Amino acid sequence: VNRMAVTALLTAAVVALQILCTFIKFGPFSITLALTPILVGGALYGVGVGAYLGGVFGAVVLLTGMAGWDGGTVLFLMGQNALATILICLLKGIAAGAAAAAVYKAVAGKNTLTASIAASAVCPIVNTGLFIAMMALFFMPTLTAWAGGANMIYYILIGLCGLNFVAELLVNLVLSAAINRIVSVRNKQ
Repeated sequence: VNRMAVTALLTAAVVALQILCTFIKFGPFSITLALTPILVGGALYGVGVGAYLGGVFGAVVLLTGMAGWDGGTVLFLMGQNALATILICLLKGIAAGAAAAAVYKAVAGKNTLTASIAASAVCPIVNTGLFIAMMALFFMPTLTAWAGGANMIYYILIGLCGLNFVAELLVNLVLSAAINRIVSVRNKQ
C-alpha cells in the first residue's frame, strides 16, 4: 500500500511538473524537470517503477503536444509519421526511467550519493540521446529542413536540444543530493 501511495504521488508530480515545463523553453523544445520524481521512484522501487514513471512522462509529453501546448512540434511530427512520434515520446521516457533506476541499483551498494549522481546524469542522457537517435532515424528530412543548411551534427547537438540537455543535466545534478536524501530517509522508515 505504501509503495502504491508513493508511486501515485510521484506520478502526480511527474504530470504536474511536465505540464508546467511545457511552457519553459530553451531552444525549440521544453525543458524536462519531471525527471526528478522519476529518479526518486526508480531509486526507491526499482526499474519497473522508473520505467512506469518515465512512461507517464512520455505520455504527458505526447498529450500536451497533441493539444498544441508545445508550440505545434508534436502535431507537426504526427502529421509526418504518427507512429514514430508516439514511439519517440513514450520510449525515450520509459528507457530514461528504467536506465536511471538500473544505474542507481548497480551503484547504491557502494555509495548512495554516487548512485544518485550517476542516475541523475544517466536519465537526461538517455532521454535526450534516444530523442536524437529516433529523430534522426524517423525524421531526417525534417531535421535537414529545420537545420536550414547548417552542419547537421552542430544543429542537432547545439540548436535542436543542446541548451535543453545542459539545463536538464544541471538541474538533475544539483538535485542529486536532495534525491539521495529523500531516498535515504525513505529507506530508513
